[in-house]
Amino acid sequence: MTLDEYNAFCAGLSHSSHVVQWGGAHVWKVGQADRNKVFAIAGWSDGAELAVTFKVSPMSFDLLSEQPGLRPAPYLASRGMKWIQRLTPESMDDETLRDYLGESHRLAALGLPKNVRRKLGLPEA
Repeated sequence: MTLDEYNAFCAGLSHSSHVVQWGGAHVWKVGQADRNKVFAIAGWSDGAELAVTFKVSPMSFDLLSEQPGLRPAPYLASRGMKWIQRLTPESMDDETLRDYLGESHRLAALGLPKNVRRKLGLPEA
């Protein structure tokens, strides 16, 4: 997945916004301007592939953490958060990555206050 493909996919998810921050990382958030949650981060790669970081369920975290080309996301996972970073498509192709980005968007949206989710028409549970 290229950076352009990553940004285009994330832009297509409902109520998402983009900012470049944290040393040039492309950060996607769900919510509204004053209340939003990060669901995807791309950048910080030392290799030829784009590193993409996303939120996962506890079960997915356990399954993905040990797969080649994937790792617990630096900084986030070390603080107990369930985030995975894909470094290469070795264990996760782009189609599967898109599925996980969509799920990350849903999980992050669930972290928004109930009234914000309701106002934006985002999932309640």
